[in-house]
Amino acid sequence: MPATNQNLKPVLLKTLAGEATSRPPFWFMRQAGRVLPSYLAIKEKYSFWQMMQSPEIAAQVTLLPIEDLGVDAAILFSDILVIPYAMGMGLDFSDHGPQFDTPLSIYADPLSKLQPDAEKLQYIYKAIDEVIRTKPSDIPLIGFCGAPLTVLLYMLQGLSRKAEFPDAIKYIYENKNTTQKLVEAITELSIVYIREQIKHGVEVFQLFESHAGLLPLDLYYELIMPSVLKISKVVREQNVPFIFFPKGFGVGIRDLTPDHCDFVSIDWHTPIEMAREMVHPAIGLQGNLDPRALYGSKDQIEKTLEGYLAFGRKNQNWIFNLGHGFMPGISYENARFMADWLKNAPWQR
Repeated sequence: MPATNQNLKPVLLKTLAGEATSRPPFWFMRQAGRVLPSYLAIKEKYSFWQMMQSPEIAAQVTLLPIEDLGVDAAILFSDILVIPYAMGMGLDFSDHGPQFDTPLSIYADPLSKLQPDAEKLQYIYKAIDEVIRTKPSDIPLIGFCGAPLTVLLYMLQGLSRKAEFPDAIKYIYENKNTTQKLVEAITELSIVYIREQIKHGVEVFQLFESHAGLLPLDLYYELIMPSVLKISKVVREQNVPFIFFPKGFGVGIRDLTPDHCDFVSIDWHTPIEMAREMVHPAIGLQGNLDPRALYGSKDQIEKTLEGYLAFGRKNQNWIFNLGHGFMPGISYENARFMADWLKNAPWQR
């Protein structure tokens, strides 16, 4: 009986636990979204907010990639900016991306403008409950939140169209003490949010630091990394594997230790073989296909994927993923081709 149960353990959870598998598990960032025709059909009827705030629709969208792409895990359909919304900031999701009513950087005392209310996150836990109720038993659910720097940049800047967040970065340099207090406030509510996600059934957790590369490494380690460590500790104390995704971190991955994370997700800037040499051997890797490669032909995509075979054959502690999320305009056919290839490739493990 134990052997049978072990065989039924999802491939993602086996890999995260350090167990051998016949192929690497895979899931894709932004998999429950723009690349899926089924999602676009739902999006015709509902706004982003309506989809997130309806447990039934959020659960449906969360689970679409299981059937449509054949992924090894679902990731909760939500957004990293639910935390600042729960901290009292007015938030709208427009066709041009998320935008806050008023950026915090204009205030002399931004902390006084925040009113954290964890009850504003209840709709997300209802969505998790619905996912757990309706998902296949062999598909784990990944929970997530935005990491403190990325969330803070949006809060300070107010909108996402300026990718380098110039006003926010300027504010951080001019107001380090207030920045630390804001980071602590974001972290405190994020930890409440994380605990509840896990309580409601999330089995894996990823922290999205989508803009880690916008600060120098020494400043990131000074201002932000203590919060990452706190979050990591909270997740892992509840026996849930913790994946850290610091996009643009570059050589900063060399300084990560097993205290920081179980797995680190590598962006497309660093070759996966080089990342393996740089990252502590006890930390697994996730990544790191450049999502833009999926604009190419199927022959080109296959050639790119074949470049991962040698790495996958000798590295069991690796989850295949993109180096960031699916990009606008990537065809569903190419995404499905990639998923099918990954399941059927000659990994020879």
